[in-house]
Amino acid sequence: MINSSPPMIMSPSNAGGGSGGHKKASTGKSHPVDVHVGSRVRLRRTMLGMSQEKLGDAVGLTFQQIQKYERGANRIGSSRLYQFSHILGVPVAFFFEDMPDGAIGDVGAFVPKSKLKGLDRDGLSDRERAQMDDDPLSRQETLELVRSYYRINDPKVRRRLYELLRSMANLPDEE
Repeated sequence: MINSSPPMIMSPSNAGGGSGGHKKASTGKSHPVDVHVGSRVRLRRTMLGMSQEKLGDAVGLTFQQIQKYERGANRIGSSRLYQFSHILGVPVAFFFEDMPDGAIGDVGAFVPKSKLKGLDRDGLSDRERAQMDDDPLSRQETLELVRSYYRINDPKVRRRLYELLRSMANLPDEE
């Protein structure tokens, strides 16, 4: 298989960048943890209004490689995840938050094919998919709202809008 990315000299800063190691079970399905981590990369990237191309440029990858990470088709190595956390402004733990029950299975092993029955293409059951769909942070409307909010250049106007929204939601004033 020909690697389309430029040769990479391994150093502590880029070792484990996700280009090597096992990617999928022999069934060809992505591991649910890889899918979840990739979806969290996509969530944060879109919340920031960042394109796949811009994220790829920041880490020296093509947008197609970012797409594969976000789909869980390629496993993200620890150093690459660390890079993403700095670029996207979140702790590494962010990528593992809200992990669906049963996504891990046996540590270091893929979920057996018999347990994948009834799961959708992302490795989630109907119940888990419904929970994810009910999560306000995964809705397009939320992403658009956050993007719009951060496009307001004047910090005073942004703060007033924030306070207005809190008062409309009947939330207590922050001290």
